[in-house]
Amino acid sequence: MQLHVPPAPAPALRSVLTALGSPTAVREAPTPSLRAAQGPATPELPLPVHVLDRITPAGTAATRLAGWRFLIRSGGRAVAAAETMLTPDGWAFSHFFEGPYVAATERAVLQAETSLTEPYQARLLSVPELYMLTLWLHGDCTADGATGHPAANDLLVPLAPAPPGIAAHRPHRVADLLPVLTHRITRTPLLGQPA
Repeated sequence: MQLHVPPAPAPALRSVLTALGSPTAVREAPTPSLRAAQGPATPELPLPVHVLDRITPAGTAATRLAGWRFLIRSGGRAVAAAETMLTPDGWAFSHFFEGPYVAATERAVLQAETSLTEPYQARLLSVPELYMLTLWLHGDCTADGATGHPAANDLLVPLAPAPPGIAAHRPHRVADLLPVLTHRITRTPLLGQPA
């Protein structure tokens, strides 16, 4: 399968390249792997990061674009990630980071490229209330990666570590996973409190 990666805004990429070229930005980043990287570090696999703000009563997800994330590769592997954000002046570098989601993103993308038979556009979907990040495989490969909402037939691949009871690195149709997320996010009122 061909996994389509939407093009990142040029200013977002430039801001990451500028940060990678700054010894101060790299040295002060909380990323030992990036600081210790031998050879050039390059930003790859730009993915738009959407945040799930709410799930409507109709079962659709309301999302917003929060930024663009680039995997930073050095020595043939992802050593960190760079996040960009939209400011009043345009796209700007936010920060470098490392941790389990870097390797999990790389694994999920590779898994999607080798196991799925239909083409998809790759995005990330964050569910902050559950401390959950997913690879969002959007069915419309020609869509603007910065806009849109998960469609019922899109796939979500929870990245490890996933919340308890949700299998990491297993593709779920949005129509199947959203009800589970709705149940987890919806808080049951305590006895004696208004609903």
